[in-house]
Amino acid sequence: MNYEEFNAFCRSLPATSHVVQWGGSHVWKVGGKVFAIGGWQKDGQPAFTFKASDLNFHILSEEPGFRPAPYLASRGMKWIQQYDAPVESDEQLRYYIKESHRIVASGLTKKKQRELGLAE
Repeated sequence: MNYEEFNAFCRSLPATSHVVQWGGSHVWKVGGKVFAIGGWQKDGQPAFTFKASDLNFHILSEEPGFRPAPYLASRGMKWIQQYDAPVESDEQLRYYIKESHRIVASGLTKKKQRELGLAE
């Protein structure tokens, strides 16, 4: 996945907003809370960072091409970075980004969820 595809996918999720910050990273938010980041790879290769469930964090931390996210995981947060993965893993990445969106959205207040059209 490249950054254009990443941005298009994040844009397709409900109630998202995009900002470029932190040294040119593509930062995606739902309800003002970050759920995905495209960037932060020092060698210029694509890197994608997302919030993970406890189980997914544990599993992905040991998988090739994934690591606990720099800056975030070192502060005790359950964030993973995909930094080196084959094209075949794009569908897997989409799943984890969608899950990150769901996790972050579910942490918003019920009022905010209703305002954004996220409440069931």
